[in-house]
Amino acid sequence: MALHIGDTAPDFTVETQNGPISLHAWAGDSWVFLFSHPADFTPVCTTEMGRTAQLADEFAKRNVKPLGLSTDTVDEHRKWIADVNETQGTNLTFPIIADADLAIAKAYDMIHPGQSETAAVRSVFIIDPAKKIRLMMTYPMSVGRNFDEILRVIDALQLGDARRVVTPADWQKGKEVIIPPSISNEEARQLFPQGWTEHRPYLRTTLVD
Repeated sequence: MALHIGDTAPDFTVETQNGPISLHAWAGDSWVFLFSHPADFTPVCTTEMGRTAQLADEFAKRNVKPLGLSTDTVDEHRKWIADVNETQGTNLTFPIIADADLAIAKAYDMIHPGQSETAAVRSVFIIDPAKKIRLMMTYPMSVGRNFDEILRVIDALQLGDARRVVTPADWQKGKEVIIPPSISNEEARQLFPQGWTEHRPYLRTTLVD
């Protein structure tokens, strides 16, 4: 069954290079950035794993736990991490799921037969502390992920939850946001005492902290 935004992320217990984890218990009150890879010792994946490790402080600031997945074994992961650290100049400490039997890749619809019957495409799932899937993205095997966009969308989701706003095209942190039409002007005056610009009755923009 296909997963959708708003679904509860399927729980699972798996081995990683850091030991066994159960997704929901491991996540706790944090957000999760779950991202899959076709295989260990592949060039694009090596740069992505390295970039995630380099951004450890940025993920931590946002209360996000990265969780990698590759359809290889724990032993292979450990050997690969040494390559990642050396070639990318970093220290990878987040867990990488060992999914050699493809159980999680299939549960999360990461196997796309047009690409490969045995390797996961580059899927991204952002999971919130309520264990709900808030974002899904899928890249082809040949294209590395844009980590600026991954951090941007996490910022947008977290700001939206905190301030009941939505974000416009190309929004960046600190820029104007949109007051959704479901909030009346009367309620908006309470929520946004700083005021707003009404471009149309359905399009109101404001700045929030």
